[in-house]
Amino acid sequence: MTQASQPDLIIAPRWIIPVEPALTVLTEHALLVSNGRILGLEKCAAARHNYPDTTWIERPNHVLIPGLINAHTHAAMSLLRGYADDMSLESWLSEHIWPAEQQWVSREFVRDGTDLAILEMIRGGTTCFQDMYFFPDEVAAVAAERGIRALAGMIVLNAPTVWAADTDEYLARGLVVHDRYRDHPLVDTSFAPHAPYTVDDDAFKRIITLANQLDVNIHIHVHETANEIQNALDTTGMRPLARLEKLGLLSPQLNAVHMTQLDTEEIELLAARGISVVHCPESNMKLASGICSLEPLIAAGINVALGTDGAASNNDLDMLGELRSAALLAKVHSGNAATLPANVALEMATINGARALGIANETGSLVTGKSADMVCVDLSAPSCQPVHNPLSQLVYSAQRDQVSDVWVAGRQLYGENGFTTMNATEILERANAWLNRMQDNPS
Repeated sequence: MTQASQPDLIIAPRWIIPVEPALTVLTEHALLVSNGRILGLEKCAAARHNYPDTTWIERPNHVLIPGLINAHTHAAMSLLRGYADDMSLESWLSEHIWPAEQQWVSREFVRDGTDLAILEMIRGGTTCFQDMYFFPDEVAAVAAERGIRALAGMIVLNAPTVWAADTDEYLARGLVVHDRYRDHPLVDTSFAPHAPYTVDDDAFKRIITLANQLDVNIHIHVHETANEIQNALDTTGMRPLARLEKLGLLSPQLNAVHMTQLDTEEIELLAARGISVVHCPESNMKLASGICSLEPLIAAGINVALGTDGAASNNDLDMLGELRSAALLAKVHSGNAATLPANVALEMATINGARALGIANETGSLVTGKSADMVCVDLSAPSCQPVHNPLSQLVYSAQRDQVSDVWVAGRQLYGENGFTTMNATEILERANAWLNRMQDNPS
C-alpha cells in the first residue's frame, strides 16, 4: 500500500447515499478521505483491516450524503429576514426592500449578513452556495474565511447603487473580484445580471462576451412572475426568454432562476440550449410568484437545481426544507404523486446544483476523486423512526437540526463540538446590532 493511497480520515455511518449512481443506498460501508478528497468507499470490515491506524468517525444512526448546494441566494439579505412579509414581489421590492437596501447596504452590512447566512447554511448541511448581491468581494472573503464553497455573483444593474454607478463600474469591479479568486480552491465567481427588467441589452452583450472569455456562468432571475412577462411584452414586444435568446444569452452557461412562467416552446428552447433552471419553491410560494412546473422540465432532460432565494423572502436558508417543499409542491401541482420522487429531489439539491454551477467534477456526489464535501444527518429522532427507507426519511422527515457533521474539502466545519470556523455568539450579536440600528432609524 503506497503512502499516497493512505486515508487520513474514515467516516463510518449506518447508511451512505452517494447520489451517484442514482438510488444507491450503502450499508456497512465507510468513506475514506485523503488530503480533502474522497479516496473511496469500502466495506467497513475491509477498511478496518486495511487501515487500522487511521482516524475513524463512527455515526451508527446516521446517513452520509453529499453536501447540499444552494444554487441561488442573496446571503447578506439575512439581515432583512422578516423585514417585509405577506405581499407581492413587486410591492415587496419597490416599496420595502429596495428603499431599505438604499439606506443600509454597505460593506459592513454585507459582511455581517453573509456571516449570518453562512452560519445558518452550514448548520443545515449546505456546503456550497451561489450568491447574487452587492459587494461580492465581501461575500467571497467571508466564504473563504469560513471554509464554505461559494460562487460570488458579479452583479450588474442599470441603476446606480452603493456598489457601482453604471455598467462599466459594475463589470470592472466584478472582474477584480474574479481575478482575486479565480485560483481559489473553494471560492469562484459568476456573472449575476439581476433580471431582464433591470439590465439593458448593451450590458447583456458585454456580459456574454466576458463570460465566454472567462468561462464563467451567468446567473439571472427570469420569468419569475406573470407581471414580469406582461411588462416585457408591453415594453419590448417579446417575452423575456425570447429577448435573451435574441441577444445570445441562452447557453449551457446560464442559470435561469425561478422560471414560474413557461410555455411548451420555451421548455423546448431551454432543453435545446442546455440551460439549467434553479427552482426556489418556498420563496415563489411566499411571494405568490407562481410555480415552476418541474414535470415537463425534467421530462425534457433539463437540469433543475434548487435554491432558497434570500432569507428576506423565504424566510430561511434551509436546503433540507427546500428539497422537501420542492417534492411536495411538484406532486400537488402535477396531480401525480410520482412526480419528483425522493431521490430526484436529493439530486436537485446536490449533483444538479453542482452541474448548474459548473463544478460537478469537484462536488455534488460521493464519488472517488471528488472533494470530500459531506454531511451526516442523524435519523434516530422519533420523527424519522422506524427507518424503512433512509432516502425517504431524509427527504420527507428529517429536519436541519438533525445535521450532526459538515465537511468541506475534508475539513470539518460543524461537528460534536459545534462550529469550527465560526463564533456563533459573536455573529448573532452583530446581526442583532443591525436590527437595533434599523429599528432606531426606520426608512
